[in-house]
Amino acid sequence: MPASVLARPSSADYPEHFGKYIGLVPAGDLVEVMTTQIATLRSLLEPVGEEGAGYAYAPGKWTIREVIGHLTDTERVFAYRATAFSRGDAQPLPGFDQDAWLPFAKFDERSLVDLLDEFTDTRRSSLALVRGMPEEALDRRGIANGKEISVLSCICNMPGHVKYHIDHLQKVYGIGAGEVRA
Repeated sequence: MPASVLARPSSADYPEHFGKYIGLVPAGDLVEVMTTQIATLRSLLEPVGEEGAGYAYAPGKWTIREVIGHLTDTERVFAYRATAFSRGDAQPLPGFDQDAWLPFAKFDERSLVDLLDEFTDTRRSSLALVRGMPEEALDRRGIANGKEISVLSCICNMPGHVKYHIDHLQKVYGIGAGEVRA
């Protein structure tokens, strides 16, 4: 069982559209990268406060609360895919439509702290999965949303996806630039 994961998948290990996330994963131990992201996300967003958490940068765009909820949903999906494929499950798994899921989640009815706590708990669960995964399982593959993907790619997608949204929150939402939206 790996206490750390230093490997990265090749582009042949995942569908092309995941490259934008997997390419954002820095070199080093995935367990450490994923652990650090918990504090990074919390320190970025806790100063926003409850009023600011309802901010969306344009009409029809997600609020900060919805972004955090989406991160948690996506983390769960990729952790499940990694689990299923690592255990040799040959059943193709469905895709998920993030935009179809969002209205049912009602993230804007929840507090920012609650959403951050849920993300933290979900990420800690993902970390336990990664730390306890047999090393040979990282190369196993499965089909999700009609495309082949490796377990390692599913795992790398999690911190890459979070990094993508942290960058988006900073650049597009203006979070962490000394400005708190309300």
